[in-house]
Amino acid sequence: MPVRTKRWNDPALADDGFRLLVTRYRPRGVKKADETWDEWWPELGPSRALHAAFWGKTGRPLTFAEYAPRYLEEMQAQAFRIRALHDRAAAGETITLLCSSACTDPSRCHRTLLARLIEPASGRRSQRR
Repeated sequence: MPVRTKRWNDPALADDGFRLLVTRYRPRGVKKADETWDEWWPELGPSRALHAAFWGKTGRPLTFAEYAPRYLEEMQAQAFRIRALHDRAAAGETITLLCSSACTDPSRCHRTLLARLIEPASGRRSQRR
């Protein structure tokens, strides 16, 4: 089954499967009853320091070309979580990775980088909506 990516506030579809929020910070003002995700794994989001650097809170904002390798390096410590997602996808479960509503361009978002980490061993390409 595919690994998909969306923003957390994109409409949930019946075929989304396991909807996993992969942001460091939980969306503000969203009541527990209004959550659109099944689980939240903040460890799969960028670290607080990398998040701040990307948005320019500690100086010049990082370009995505600077951000991507740093995020991928951080994810090495999350190999067991990535492997667990891979195993679920390889077993036929659809996984939809959810990120911030601010991430309007999936090609410049960590959720897409993460999907690529999950996919290789499953032999499938992600579907981005």
